[in-house]
Amino acid sequence: MGHREDLLEGAKRCLLEKGFLRTTARDVVKASGTNLASIGYHYGSKDALLAQAYVSLIEGVGETMAPGPGWGAGGETTAPSGSLERFRDVWASVIRSVPESRAIWLLSFELIFQGERMSEVRRLLGEAQQEGRSGLVSMFTGIPEKELDKETVDTEGRFYQTLLNGLMVQWLFDPESATDADGLTEGLRRVIAGAEQARKEAAEPAGKS
Repeated sequence: MGHREDLLEGAKRCLLEKGFLRTTARDVVKASGTNLASIGYHYGSKDALLAQAYVSLIEGVGETMAPGPGWGAGGETTAPSGSLERFRDVWASVIRSVPESRAIWLLSFELIFQGERMSEVRRLLGEAQQEGRSGLVSMFTGIPEKELDKETVDTEGRFYQTLLNGLMVQWLFDPESATDADGLTEGLRRVIAGAEQARKEAAEPAGKS
């Protein structure tokens, strides 16, 4: 690998070991076997390098949650797009990835609370979140990312992203009481049933008993 790749890999190791705030430029240099000048030459600044390293780590998490061996209920899901069964299978896969990705999620929450001190990292995180929405929609619908329209990504993608962030808070804080895939799916089923019942009642003629 060249210095650029060495720096990225070194920065990723430092982030996982020390987090954003405690990682110094010298830490990255030591971990990567490069020099201080290389950081400025290839990335512009230490914060920009850490941001790129974080995005790379998050992309890796996305790959562990994506369809593949062991995905869904014992294998790649065959549940149809939009079904509650597929919804459950995807969340089961996401939850299985938590032990492996725990350190990366902790980094995410460090950035949420300390991001004002790292504006470049925070900016790139925002961009990564936008890109991540299309990946989430694709997982739940089975539609390739390139075929998704902007409105779908902005609406459904935000919905799944909000659920994902909330679920990760639970699993990081207390795995024993965290919501599992079946519980999340049952909650959605009840919401759908309640909305459908309200729609039917609203459509009934006034005064009909």
